Amino acid sequence: MKETDPEKLALLYERFKDVCLVEKEVWYEIFMPRDVGKGMVLTNRQDRYEVVIDDKEVEATLEANIPLGGKALAAAIQQYRDHISFVKKS
Repeated sequence: MKETDPEKLALLYERFKDVCLVEKEVWYEIFMPRDVGKGMVLTNRQDRYEVVIDDKEVEATLEANIPLGGKALAAAIQQYRDHISFVKKS
């Protein structure tokens, strides 16, 4: 199921940026702690998302921005967010 909730998407884009910076490459699977209502977050329970980038040029641009740091990568993700989607895995 493709994620469409704006708040969740904002968190997923941020998590995607962080994972790419740590791994030093574009990463295609990310994990997010699962919200369990009333503000409680269980870090031992996570949702798995597949990262889908629909354009190879966008993927290459993101890859090129990783060595430039978090601000450059965040700007690239923001610019190309229409080409990046997250599909929740069961």
